[in-house]
Amino acid sequence: MQSTTVRWHLDGHLFNLYAIMSIITALCILTLTVPVHAKQISDKDITSAIETALGEDHVILADKIDVKTDKGVVTFTGTVNNLLSKDRAEKIAESIVGVRAVVNRINVEPYISCSDTQLKKDVKNALLFDPATDSYEITPKVNNGVVTLTGEVNSWQEKELSTFVTEGVLCVKDVKNNITVEYKTDRADLEIKREIEARLKNDVRVDDNLIQVTVESSKVILSGAVGSLAEKSRAVLDAYVQGVNSVNSVPLKIEWWARDKMRRKDSYIARSDDQIKKAVKDAFLYDPRVFSLNPDINVDSGTVTLVGVVKNLKAKKAAEQDARNVIGVWRVKNHLKVRPVDIPSDVELEKRVGTALVLNPWVKRFDINISAVAGMVYLSGEVMTLFEKNEAERVAENVKGVIKVVNNINYPVTWNWKADKEIREDVKDQLFWSPFVDEGQVNVSVFDGVVTLTGNVETLSERRAAEENAYEGGAKKVKNNLTVNYRYYGPYYP
Repeated sequence: MQSTTVRWHLDGHLFNLYAIMSIITALCILTLTVPVHAKQISDKDITSAIETALGEDHVILADKIDVKTDKGVVTFTGTVNNLLSKDRAEKIAESIVGVRAVVNRINVEPYISCSDTQLKKDVKNALLFDPATDSYEITPKVNNGVVTLTGEVNSWQEKELSTFVTEGVLCVKDVKNNITVEYKTDRADLEIKREIEARLKNDVRVDDNLIQVTVESSKVILSGAVGSLAEKSRAVLDAYVQGVNSVNSVPLKIEWWARDKMRRKDSYIARSDDQIKKAVKDAFLYDPRVFSLNPDINVDSGTVTLVGVVKNLKAKKAAEQDARNVIGVWRVKNHLKVRPVDIPSDVELEKRVGTALVLNPWVKRFDINISAVAGMVYLSGEVMTLFEKNEAERVAENVKGVIKVVNNINYPVTWNWKADKEIREDVKDQLFWSPFVDEGQVNVSVFDGVVTLTGNVETLSERRAAEENAYEGGAKKVKNNLTVNYRYYGPYYP
């Protein structure tokens, strides 16, 4: 069965040049004043960049996927052996500058056969043993590998999490999410609008200055400009606050130049600790793994310390990541204590983790040893890549009853030799195609395979993204000497 996913996103990084002007006037002026980039973005270049990224990916078999680009719209055809890989290909395309939409026509053909009866049981177990979805009233139905979810939840985020958990089950070809969202209270359009604007402003992954938010009868319209499809996707996620029935992002245009010379400046300054604390708390409200646990938040000069008790390990990890994604946060000290309501026996916990690993299409084929002691889970064995090692750990962390995971899985560490000049050019290409980094601010030098990054960036997430780009470009090792310049706190040298 062929499933087609079409996502239109029009996003970018937004900047504060003329705050008193209308969006239309600002866009006209910015289009005239922004210098032409050293590299023009053509459909051919976009296709080549996506092909390169797919070929370098550790879990996607790029030989079975075809890529075409027409006016920035990327179309995928071909086959993969699991639904996670189909979604991963789409996310890779979203992360390429110049991509305006993705039409995903990849077929999922599982490498093992599963009956619908067994698959339904596996999906039920996956939802049951996940510490967040275990309480949801969800019923899965399966027809030829296609899972249809029905039921009722209290937020759009809970609905999306249900899809994510289901997609991670081996043999699932597609997910149709018919879950209804029943909000506990009705909200005024103005209240919804203000909350969305605050979420966009607080999200380090979105530049909000050129985004307009309109709310009519609980329906949200996002318009303006953003710099990448990935950023647009993030803006849409931010827009789904309590009370929202739908989000229309078609009017939100993707302008690739928006990520460089016009990046948001004002949102990186004048962030008091109280403002940061409120923003982190607001972020927790829309994470279904965290919101009901209400961790305590302390902020001192941009350093967030999380204290309190949570019921599962995934909540602890999710809370830390939510805090890191807030504008103005320097670092996060995670002192949350994981204390499940019920800790299963060692044998039962080993069984749960083992089942979760077997159901995951990326790690099922590996012989991973599991040992559980009073909520502590130890993983050992051997996989092929660091990605698979981390994926095994992520799967184990998601299992209800796990307090901590010690990952002793081995993988072969290899480095494919390339000349320093070639590495430098490949790293520069990676930086150029990334919507998360302003490559004009990053200097790249290479000696004996070791890449050194220098220059100034505006956020810690941009610094981390640049380092990832360097490894993706073929670096044997990366020396990340980039300086983060939040103006409020001054330069930060990690």
